[in-house]
Amino acid sequence: MGLISTKIMSKYFIQKNPFVVPTTDGKLIEEHHGKAATANNDISIAHMVAPPHWSEPFQTPDFEEYTYIISGKKQFIIEDETVILEAGQSIKIEKNTRVQYSNPFDEPCEYIAICQPAFDFTKVHREAE
Repeated sequence: MGLISTKIMSKYFIQKNPFVVPTTDGKLIEEHHGKAATANNDISIAHMVAPPHWSEPFQTPDFEEYTYIISGKKQFIIEDETVILEAGQSIKIEKNTRVQYSNPFDEPCEYIAICQPAFDFTKVHREAE
């Protein structure tokens, strides 16, 4: 009789080394779960810090995005409406919605972003600046 090797699969995964997305605008992006960090195409969860006076171009993503503000404030221009979130507030933005994210304020904004399906650069559809 031969020995059978059995590997027990864990029912959970603790992320200790998130994928740090390279940026050129001073924004910190630590993807804990998602395409880059864990090869998960269904959802992405990232810890982010947007520096003061940061912004990115308008985009129309093919995924839903949820944002929870930990500290500071973040501005969203959704279609033609400006929304400002503060610490303790959250928002869900439907897929295929034109949106611009920014931090026009004097303090950094720390937040958690969740995308479903997972964030994918090819599905963001950013506009030219």
